[in-house]
Amino acid sequence: MSGETNLGVILANLRPRMVGQFVFCSVPDHLVSSLRMVSLATFRESEGTTMVLDKTAAENAGLWGPVQTLITLDVHSSLEAVGLVAAVTSALAAAEISVNVFAGFYHDHLFVPVSKATEAISVLKQLSADHARQH
Repeated sequence: MSGETNLGVILANLRPRMVGQFVFCSVPDHLVSSLRMVSLATFRESEGTTMVLDKTAAENAGLWGPVQTLITLDVHSSLEAVGLVAAVTSALAAAEISVNVFAGFYHDHLFVPVSKATEAISVLKQLSADHARQH
């Protein structure tokens, strides 16, 4: 199944949920392979390898970085859906909440500051409710 592409349907069915706390960290090359199995996400950049690790795994490895709350949008959106990231990030920006977005095959995932997680959930639920009333 390829997922929903209709933006109105996607927004009406966001179903945001908090998953946990994760740390974005730059990982030294000698630790990358040993942390790959516990990493939620890995991205190689020219400056080094970024890993997103469960907060406890990062602490156990002696790594540090911004702690973020992961919010998953449980709607099955297509990778070809147009406008979802713009709508979500605009709503969060209006509430002055920073967000880092990761698109998985089935769902979109948002990383927000821990201190803003509850507010972010409220903003996303309101965005969804507003679109549900329209459809």
